[in-house]
Amino acid sequence: MSRRELREQVFQILFRVEFHDVKEYEEQEELFFETKEEEAGEEDIAYVKKKVKDIIAHIVEIDEAVNEVAKGWKTSRMGKVDLTIIRLAVYEMKYEEDVPTGVAINEAVELAKKYGTDTSSSFVNGVLAKLA
Repeated sequence: MSRRELREQVFQILFRVEFHDVKEYEEQEELFFETKEEEAGEEDIAYVKKKVKDIIAHIVEIDEAVNEVAKGWKTSRMGKVDLTIIRLAVYEMKYEEDVPTGVAINEAVELAKKYGTDTSSSFVNGVLAKLA
């Protein structure tokens, strides 16, 4: 799978976390990969699982960073799609040295265009630009 496809799978699993208790994460992860077995190899699945767990472990710090720059838009008020995309991008910007900031922002904007509302891409871009 390409990095973009892997990133999209990370987004999809992270999005599920918004609707379920963290204790249910493993069950949600299992359900997700039951539908993706043909698409993803073992290495890809391991990569996605590790990245999702790392993001979940850093959500408090990520949300604090976002809340500092998103004036009038605390994470508690953000749409779940936009918030999930922002969290993924912030994680990549702060914790993954092999992902350039510009790439993380661009990929987040593309996810926002695909999964968000008409204004999601500009909102996501604006918040991430302030963090860059």
